[in-house]
Amino acid sequence: MERLLPGRALAALSVAPALAVAGWLLAGLPLLLLGRFAPLPALLLGLPAAALLTWAGTRARAVVGETAWWQVAAVAVIAVASGVFNALLHSEQLAVRRDPATYAQYTAWIARHGALPIDVRPEAFGGADPALVFESVGFYRVDGGVAPQFMPGAPMLFAPGDWLGVPFVMPAVLGALAVLAVAGVTARLAGARWAPVAAAAFAVSLPVLYTSRTTFSEIPSLILLFGGLALTYDALERAGWWRGFLAGLVFGLAVLVRIDGLRDVLPVLAFAGLLVAMRRAGRPRGALGPPLLAGLAAGAGLGLLAAYLLARSYLNYLSGSVRPLLLICAAVLVLTAAGTAAAPLLARLRAPRWAPAAGAGLVVLLMAALYARPWFQTVTRAPVTDDDRRTFDMIEAIQRANGLPVDGRRLYFEQSLHWVAWYVGLPALVLATLAAALLTRRLLRDGTPFAWLLPLAVIGWTTVTTLVRPEITPDHPWAARRLVPVVIPGLVVLAAYGLDRLRAWTGGRRWVSALAVVAVLVPPAVTSIGTAFTPIERGEAAVVAAMCARLPERASVLIVERVTGERFTQVVRGMCDRPTARVRRPDGMDVARDDETRRLAERVRAAGRVPVVLAAEADQVARYGTPVQVFALTARQDERSLVSPPDGTWSLRMNVWMAVPEAADVHASPGRAH
Repeated sequence: MERLLPGRALAALSVAPALAVAGWLLAGLPLLLLGRFAPLPALLLGLPAAALLTWAGTRARAVVGETAWWQVAAVAVIAVASGVFNALLHSEQLAVRRDPATYAQYTAWIARHGALPIDVRPEAFGGADPALVFESVGFYRVDGGVAPQFMPGAPMLFAPGDWLGVPFVMPAVLGALAVLAVAGVTARLAGARWAPVAAAAFAVSLPVLYTSRTTFSEIPSLILLFGGLALTYDALERAGWWRGFLAGLVFGLAVLVRIDGLRDVLPVLAFAGLLVAMRRAGRPRGALGPPLLAGLAAGAGLGLLAAYLLARSYLNYLSGSVRPLLLICAAVLVLTAAGTAAAPLLARLRAPRWAPAAGAGLVVLLMAALYARPWFQTVTRAPVTDDDRRTFDMIEAIQRANGLPVDGRRLYFEQSLHWVAWYVGLPALVLATLAAALLTRRLLRDGTPFAWLLPLAVIGWTTVTTLVRPEITPDHPWAARRLVPVVIPGLVVLAAYGLDRLRAWTGGRRWVSALAVVAVLVPPAVTSIGTAFTPIERGEAAVVAAMCARLPERASVLIVERVTGERFTQVVRGMCDRPTARVRRPDGMDVARDDETRRLAERVRAAGRVPVVLAAEADQVARYGTPVQVFALTARQDERSLVSPPDGTWSLRMNVWMAVPEAADVHASPGRAH
């Protein structure tokens, strides 16, 4: 019995993060929909729900075989070290320049107000007016206010950090939990001896460091997806309908965190259909099919409900990608149902003898083609929408900074597998490819090891679809986030299995294993070293707090300049608790008209409030009153590298100036437009 304890500890430790996250989300979503997402009700419901799901998912005492206490301790130490390291070097992205700040503002709002949409308080400006623009980058205008851009799952997980006064710690905590999840899947599929190696290789990878330091959704998604893989493995090994249901539920809730989760869990739907077909054929493992399918439907259903009620504008914005994805989901559902119905007929079919070798060869050829893609393809896109044009301009600016030929149509997607090689290392990529080929051959030959079928399907499907179309602005480290939920951890798990096979093929020679481990760990660490010790946008929280303190208590804030409006509209509204709006600018102008701003300031005074004007430069507010600098930040920001891994950071400066128009100034004759 004592020999089983380390295996039980590692098994429980690695699924607990996903179960706890799922419990918190299940409790938090109804509260958010009811407008009651506040500390007391969230803790009273969320903590018991997290504890209940964790107990239900671990009570059958799943075991990871041949586990030693030192392996459990090593995984735990790596996870804790990862969490502490990233917490100490956390980012502070609050001004809305890119997605992390949007998530941070989303989190700050629901943590303080517990409800959506965001109230824009038009009465504080004398009522709605065509010249008042309440939406901004990352926040869409909806009935009743504005709605944040993304799915609510990640902000609900980040909110406890805001409640506890440590808003930048939660991403690092979740990053540490992700290390446990990846180690747990590795231990189950490749052996516990490789769990510390996989944990370390994953933890030092630059994209993992990057997304564990600030408010991204990729790490929470990873926890749910790899937690689901571990729970499914345990359910296959030790049947129990509740564990099958929990595995499906955890998978499905990935949709509540990222709408891309729909794509990631498609193989789970097909796998559940396969299990249902096996059940019809009387095979014992098939009993897992119905509860897995029910849990998946419940979790994904909640995610889609939240998307419809809270993120409909975001889905409309992504309609060009979401609609094809929904059609693919429907097609997979139909095919799964048809395959299940035809199970007796399909069971009589046998794969041809050449199928195993062909499948393995196809895996190698596919990866080779993706690696060679830059030599025969250049991915481009002509700008059509306003967003396309902004991306076009951004890519041209980055190309100039990188000393590259200027062509804003370039997307650099053809280099996606080279991105992976930067961040996991070429040795790990080769090992993972060979492991995937070997597993494919074995599965097509005799269906073993069956426990690898779902992980290989999830890793393979998401890796290929992500690498073919990353669909992200291609500067790094920004684009690296696409690789975090499945690609990097999946390849790390496969590489660990490759290490295990290499050890077996060499007769267990330790020096061979030691060299292979070094080859897996050193390249990602070398890539990460250039940015690992440089936090970005530090000091932003203190400067935002100082700005809030400078604003009059009854201020209604009018932002008259484009960049300040994009970056600070929701910051002032959500973190300073001041009604805020942008003043509509004429097309092609960066600053609003003087007469329009003065008219709106007069309306604010008539409403019994203090008009405040904000802009990026002193002379842009000086015409309304005495300019006062309320925000001044000099910090570091992400490097923007297109054809090589990032190895440093760039400087960042942001300024905000304020003026408070006097009553006499409000009634002064309008000046000329600027």
